Amino acid sequence: MSLIRRPRAVAAASVVAILVSACGAPESKGPADSGGAVPDKPASAVSLNILDVAGNLQLTQGMIDAYVDKNKSIIEKVTYSKGPSPELAGKIKAQQDANRVDIDLVLTGVDGLAAGIEQSLWEPLLPTYAARLPGMKEYLPGAEAMQKLAGDFGVTITYYPSGPLIEYLPAKVANPPTTVQGLLDWARANPGGFQYARPANSGPGRTFLMGLPYLLGDSNPKDPVNGWAKTWAYLAELNKYVTLYPSGTGVTMTNLANGSAKIIASTTGWDINPRVLGQVPKDARIGTLQGFHWVTDAHYAVVPKGVSTDKRAAILDLIRWMLTKEQQAKAYDKGYFYPGPAVKDVPLAMAPADSRKAVEEFGRTEYEGLIAGNPLEVPLDAKALVEAFNRWDREIGGAKVAK
Repeated sequence: MSLIRRPRAVAAASVVAILVSACGAPESKGPADSGGAVPDKPASAVSLNILDVAGNLQLTQGMIDAYVDKNKSIIEKVTYSKGPSPELAGKIKAQQDANRVDIDLVLTGVDGLAAGIEQSLWEPLLPTYAARLPGMKEYLPGAEAMQKLAGDFGVTITYYPSGPLIEYLPAKVANPPTTVQGLLDWARANPGGFQYARPANSGPGRTFLMGLPYLLGDSNPKDPVNGWAKTWAYLAELNKYVTLYPSGTGVTMTNLANGSAKIIASTTGWDINPRVLGQVPKDARIGTLQGFHWVTDAHYAVVPKGVSTDKRAAILDLIRWMLTKEQQAKAYDKGYFYPGPAVKDVPLAMAPADSRKAVEEFGRTEYEGLIAGNPLEVPLDAKALVEAFNRWDREIGGAKVAK
């Protein structure tokens, strides 16, 4: 699958235009068909509109398509669309306010999940329907922690340790920084050379943001309002030497490859997948900063309030299918969310042949030791994450985000 399928690479596109072209005429849904108990199966086969704001379809579209092929009596058709995460909450809220919810299932990262929780946009699926999702009992410890972060509103479907990592080309950076102070010193000596994308629309960007409090020894890494004094000061100083913040991660990868950026924020998946696809040279290297903690990441399935009970029945069974080990093995993809599976006992050997080949060739032997040897931290909760994004936009980099 191509890297350009990620919404971060098309952040300039309007989500409204995407949805209108992909979803066709809206289907009106009112309170009468969205309340009440959810049956085990829909009364008749339904069509689903699925919106991806996290690049998740790169990992899961094969799972979904396989389900539809085998369960035509439940889901007859799926229409896919994509959009940038920062526009998700506004789009869904506008549909709900108009009593015309046209998106049935959203695949989102922590950012979109948090924005929707803050505005009460998502239908609570748990614990009411937990018994229909036995795969949740098989979560990896990190995925289980990410599920707790989602509360009742999202179901974790893919997981990875994420970052923060730095990535560079050895021909351009002979001696990469190895400490957080070293990174600042390097950026000061190389203005414009370091880049990370706007955190509200970038996995590596927000992972870098949330990883700094651990690296800097801030008083409370989980409290961006009262516990990040060192982090906000560091980011403000670093900002003096950052020329621009791309609106999405894909641009940072392109800039690394063309030399306009020398060091970028990265994650395990954003390291592997662009090299598989040739967007970044194969010899690119990654580095860690001394004392770093992994800030884990996940993708979630969430259902907007206002979706009919029949459609929610189909969606619950689809999610059940996606959490089986056989389907989870597809999440290895080509390293995009490495490793990817959220459930236990899904080794690379279970993955499709093209996934195995890609990871074996472009993966890194050091990842196993780095994952085992450094603490795993869950991201900020929904409220704190939104506060961090807003403050970053307002005080750090909002004026320099490339449109």
